[in-house]
Amino acid sequence: MRPVLLDKLLSNLDIQVEPFSLCEVSPGRRLLLPGAARVMLHFVLVGSGFVRSATGTVQPLSPCSLAVVPRRAQHSLEPKDEAVEECSIDPDSESLRNAPVISNGSMEPPEMIVACGLVKIRYGAALGLFDKLDDVLVEDLSDIPQARTTFEAILAEQSDAGPGSEAMKAALMSQCVVYLLRHLCEGGTCSLPWLAALEDERMARVLDRILQSPADSHTVESLADTASMSRSAFAQTFAQAFGLPPMSMVRRIRMERALGLLERGDDLPIEAVARRVGFSSRSHFSRAFKKQFGVSPVARRAIQN
Repeated sequence: MRPVLLDKLLSNLDIQVEPFSLCEVSPGRRLLLPGAARVMLHFVLVGSGFVRSATGTVQPLSPCSLAVVPRRAQHSLEPKDEAVEECSIDPDSESLRNAPVISNGSMEPPEMIVACGLVKIRYGAALGLFDKLDDVLVEDLSDIPQARTTFEAILAEQSDAGPGSEAMKAALMSQCVVYLLRHLCEGGTCSLPWLAALEDERMARVLDRILQSPADSHTVESLADTASMSRSAFAQTFAQAFGLPPMSMVRRIRMERALGLLERGDDLPIEAVARRVGFSSRSHFSRAFKKQFGVSPVARRAIQN
C-alpha cells in the first residue's frame, strides 16, 4: 500500500475501545470465547500458547503477538500442551469488561497472560476496518517495542481513569492500529481484504464521495461517472472490492452516519437526522433504520440516553 494511502486511511479511522481484561491461560486449560458483537483483540503480554478458531485453524501466540478476531467468531486461547479442561467466557457480558483478571480456574501459574478487549474500528465512521475478515488474524509485533508499551498504557489508563480517559484510550489504540497496518502493508501490498480496493484510485474516489456526502442523491450511474467507468463495469468492480453493491454501501454508510448522530446526545430532531443522511421523509428513514438495526431511531436514542 502506498504511504500516502496508508496516511489517508489512518487519518479517517474512528475508534471506540471497550475496557480490556487480563485473561490468564493455565496449563491444561482452554479459555473458550464465543463470538462477540464487536471485533476482539488479544495482545500477549506474558508467555506463549495458541489461538484456535472455529474453522479449526490453530495459530501460535508469543509475547507481543496481536490476534484480531472477526465479529461473531468463536475461538479459544490455549496453552502449549493439550488442554483437558475448558472455561467459557462470554465476550459481550459484563464479566469481560469489568473483571481486571479472568482466570480459567487453575491454581497453577498461567502459561500465558493476554490483554483481551472489544473494539470498533471504522473507516469514515462507517466501514469496519476488519470487515470481510473471515478468520483470526495474528501478527507478531515483537519487533516494535512501542506496541507493548502502548497496550500497557491502555491498561494503566483504564485502571486509573481520569478526565478524557476515553479519548486517551482511543488515541493509544490508534497507535496500535498504525503498528498493525504497517506490518500488514509491508512490501507495498496489504493483506486485509477490502483495503486492497483503495489501491484502485477509482474505487477510492467513489468511496470518498459517499463518505463525504452521504446525503447526496447517489445512483449507480452517478457513482460510475465519479469512477470514470461504465455502469456495468463499475457495479461489478465495486461489489468485488467491497463485498457490497454500490447502493447497498450507500445505505449502509447513511445508516451508520445516522446512528452516530443519534448517539451524540445533542437531541438533534429525528427529521434533521434523516435529512443529513439523505432521507426527505422521516417515516422512510425510520423504516430503513429499523430494518438495519432492529429498533426505531426514537428507541435507539432512548437506549443511548
